[in-house]
Amino acid sequence: MAQPKACILTGYGINCDHETQFALTQAGFETKRVHVNDLIDGLDRLTDYQLLAFPGGFSYGDDIAAGRVLGNRIRTRLHEPLLRFVEEDRLVIGICNGFQVMANLGLFSYGETQTQTPVTLSYNDSGRYEDRWVHLKEQDSVCVFTQGLGQVYYPVAHGEGKFVASEETLVLLNERKQVALRYCLEDGSAANGQFPASPNGSREDIAGICDPTGRIFGMMPHPERFLNMTNHPTWTRLKDMAARRGQELSEEGQGRKIFANARGYFK
Repeated sequence: MAQPKACILTGYGINCDHETQFALTQAGFETKRVHVNDLIDGLDRLTDYQLLAFPGGFSYGDDIAAGRVLGNRIRTRLHEPLLRFVEEDRLVIGICNGFQVMANLGLFSYGETQTQTPVTLSYNDSGRYEDRWVHLKEQDSVCVFTQGLGQVYYPVAHGEGKFVASEETLVLLNERKQVALRYCLEDGSAANGQFPASPNGSREDIAGICDPTGRIFGMMPHPERFLNMTNHPTWTRLKDMAARRGQELSEEGQGRKIFANARGYFK
């Protein structure tokens, strides 16, 4: 198909829109940052795009709860356009605050005919804002964005990133292969809620999930902050270690794969 277009939502405290736009542009999308009011007022239309991105930040200052105000605004003013968008074989990605917004919108239940899978993101078990790098492991899932990701190292930056769901919902998520990413230890073994490997105490170490179709994906870590190896906190050490082995360190960061997978969906 022709170059797909990506709509990167912005406005009212969203502050990772430029990075997310850059990541999608690098992946091969034609991108545009669109203010939520422009969609509500009809100055821009979701139907013009193939991918919708909810970037990270602090939408509406995280008043009441993270992502809730923006989620409610979209639900009351853009429900029908958003529903039509996801029904037409398009992609949605939410990162950090964007994941929180999507959870509030109930987007991860799209495609279900009987049972809903309500999820939310709550306060970190540490009781504070966590800004650190964590190891993540791809799960056997239907998620379009994480195929072939393997184990990666991404930064997190959130105060309300604890994934919460009922036992019944967790069973459904696992059965339907909707769990896309889990926090893990450096050797790839389960974090088992151990801090700081699990930075927030998420149920079953869940860091990212998708809807039953695999097209709607949300995650707490920030892949858009690791597009180049120089973004890595110890890249100079890694470069030196590679040189000692007679190797060259790849210039590409591990965050690119998620956005490349999205682009590959439209080929």
